[in-house]
Order: sequence, then C-alpha cells, then structure tokens
Amino acid sequence: MAFTFARLTPELLITDLAASLRFWVDLIGFRVAYDRPEEGFAYLDRDGAQVMLETRNTASRQWLTGPLEVPLGRGINFEIGVAAVEPILGRLEAAGWPLYMAVEDAWYRAGEVEVGQRQFLVQDPDGYLLRPAASLGRRPATGRAS
Repeated sequence: MAFTFARLTPELLITDLAASLRFWVDLIGFRVAYDRPEEGFAYLDRDGAQVMLETRNTASRQWLTGPLEVPLGRGINFEIGVAAVEPILGRLEAAGWPLYMAVEDAWYRAGEVEVGQRQFLVQDPDGYLLRPAASLGRRPATGRAS
C-alpha cells in the first residue's frame, strides 16, 4: 500500500527526538514514514494518523508564537483512532509510563446518535496529551452523554 499524506498533520516541537521516538513508536505504535535525523525531524504514521516531530532549535526556522514551556501543547489533546486501546495500555504499563487519565468508556452525542469509544489520556515526553480511542459503536441518542 502506498503512503498517503494526511490532509491535516500537526508538527510538534520537541526536546529530544530519540526519547520522543521511543514513546511514539515503541509505546503508542506509530512508525517512521520518513525522517531527517540530522535535522532532528521525523514524520510518523499510524494507520493514517500522522504527526511530525521536530526538535527545537533556535538556529533553525521554526514558527514560535510565544515562549515554549513544559508541558507543551497545553489546551489540546490529540485523539488517535485505534482498533483497540489494550495493546497500547499494555506497552505503557510494561514501560512504567504513567497515564494522565485512566481508561474509560465514553459516549458522545453526535446529532441523533451517540458514538462510544474506549479511551485514555497519556502525555508524551514533552507533555503533549494523546487520547488513543477505540470505537464502541453507535446507539440512539438519549439526550445525555456520559
């Protein structure tokens, strides 16, 4: 299957490419689609979910709108659609990686239906918040999501 670029791909400034790759690839399950290690850059893909990682470098052209302070990415979480969260949870537990929020089953109203997902939250080495989520299906909307 040929690689296809996503129409929206966040590019995250990071502090340590090797540490980020251990997290994103080894624990979360992304693969390196291509990289430029000499520039501290990697383009990652996980079944069409894509993200670019770029090592912070004050000497290079990076679009900074303000000071970067850890945890990075405050105010955003990246939902990643996965077939099942359990394999990721197992790898995180084996690595002793803490969760930001424990796994839960949540239902969200979307028009006339509710869509369910099993999800949890975890922070990457720089504090970016990821939310792997596996579908639980759809059900008629009850008027209140849980």
